[in-house]
Amino acid sequence: MANTTKAGKKGFTIDFSPRLFSTLKGYNKQRFTKDLMAGIIVGIVAIPLAIAFGIASGVGPTEGLVTAIIAGFIISALGGTKVQIGGPTGAFIVIIYGIIQQFGLAGLAIATVMAGLMQVAMGVFRLGSVIKFMPYPIIVGFTGGIAITIFSTQMNDLFGLGIENVPANFIDKWACYFQNIGNINWWALGVGLVSIAIIAYTPRISKKVPGSLLAIVVMTVVCWLLREFAGVDSIKTIGDLYTLPKGLPSFRMPALAEGETFFSTAQAVLPVAFTIAILGAIESLLSAMVADGVVGDRHNSNTELIGNGVANIITPFFGGIPATGAIARTMANINNGGRTPIAGITHTVVLLLVLLLLGDLVGLIPMPCLAGVLIVVAYNMSGWRTIRSMCRQSRGDIAVLFVTLLLTVIFDLTIAIEVGLIMAVVLFMKRVMESTSISVVQNEMAVHHDGEQQDEVLTIPALTEVYEIEGPFFFGIANKFEELSSMHSKLPIRVIRMRKVTFIDATGIHNLEIFIGSALKEGRKVILSGVNADVYAEIDKAGIVDMVGRENVLDHIHKALARAEEISKEIEN
Repeated sequence: MANTTKAGKKGFTIDFSPRLFSTLKGYNKQRFTKDLMAGIIVGIVAIPLAIAFGIASGVGPTEGLVTAIIAGFIISALGGTKVQIGGPTGAFIVIIYGIIQQFGLAGLAIATVMAGLMQVAMGVFRLGSVIKFMPYPIIVGFTGGIAITIFSTQMNDLFGLGIENVPANFIDKWACYFQNIGNINWWALGVGLVSIAIIAYTPRISKKVPGSLLAIVVMTVVCWLLREFAGVDSIKTIGDLYTLPKGLPSFRMPALAEGETFFSTAQAVLPVAFTIAILGAIESLLSAMVADGVVGDRHNSNTELIGNGVANIITPFFGGIPATGAIARTMANINNGGRTPIAGITHTVVLLLVLLLLGDLVGLIPMPCLAGVLIVVAYNMSGWRTIRSMCRQSRGDIAVLFVTLLLTVIFDLTIAIEVGLIMAVVLFMKRVMESTSISVVQNEMAVHHDGEQQDEVLTIPALTEVYEIEGPFFFGIANKFEELSSMHSKLPIRVIRMRKVTFIDATGIHNLEIFIGSALKEGRKVILSGVNADVYAEIDKAGIVDMVGRENVLDHIHKALARAEEISKEIEN
């Protein structure tokens, strides 16, 4: 049984406790039966998705199935969630396709391994709880952008345009579609539209039967009948475009192009590897959080990241692509009774049997039908209702959302997340600055006690002015403090009330040091009031406490004003 692993001389611990081992305690036949049925159903649900995601990513159906099998098994066996189902997801389609176009399959394999190592490192250094706090507008933005991009990649197969090399760029892609609009294959379009209709209306008839699977079965049979008995052979199938190998996937090293080295390729794909790692971590942990709410459990974020990372390290050596926790398949697992990782492991066995025994049948699946499956996936990913509701929120959040969405569509996800995060950080600082106030008072000041005791009005001693800082004292507000101090009369005694200063950064310390140093040079006295322990430690290390004198750093405004009264009398005398 895998428990929390200890390492290091100072008691550093690795938070790695796979849920598989803890859930096996007290495991019984009844529980196994439910997990088995859930795993079989989820495996059936995952078949069309794994195939579709593999093809849309630019690899192939086999690679999609291999990823769902190997990564799905590892995520279930080593993850920190009881019910998580792992595998390829729509969120990676855009990234994978772009990597293959630029760096080839070897670049994709190296980027995936690097992303896996990053995810393991995130888990080892306990960053699981931090990753979950990605700003929501960014998540909605890049998810919506990915949905639009997935939709746009399916037009060639949906309309049967027969374009061999579709441009990767969004704008060029649509320009290419319109240039070839006269080549529409109406049979292919009919298959695609009927597939979408079947997927959309199946839940109204039965929630037990996966609409995507039903669409694939029905349209595969229809297309086979059209080809065999009506001579309609213009509808492309998976077998027409891809070779489906039989047998277990074999271990293979990434084949680098001539003149390339592992390190040069790794350096080139580092940014996209980071994007894969972050996106996979976010998607997996969000899926785990949703699952927790349904089954009343609490996942281990760090273990989940380590399990996800190990899956992404191993899978590329068997031809697989990046994988993460898949919320749709996880919810299907929960809804069908799965409650332990055994259900997730069972789903990988079902997929393995499909790969080994049904390869010929997979080759008969029509490409327009898979396009229909992915269009429905894109619609469900788009979150248009969420976007519509968020348009009622602050202009800053709306800007972050739509900038992230547009950059995802027009450029790529790496740029979108970077710019979105920068915008979110700037907006956050702006809001913090707006919440921080600095005031200068003389003669009298109102003291609020937050309901603990009655508010009071204090008399400020003669020759004294009080600077009150409410909120974080960081670089965004430090200059404001300096400007405000230069605008007021320069009485010989200054009390700086810092009761509500929750933290202070290097710029704040620097400005405070200059302010106090200037006052002391001019013969003025400075008293600090209400400094909390953390802020006190920072200014003490910076030497500010010694500058003003420890007797002039007091924990309450009453004491500070009493000290100011003493100094005032000394000056007057």
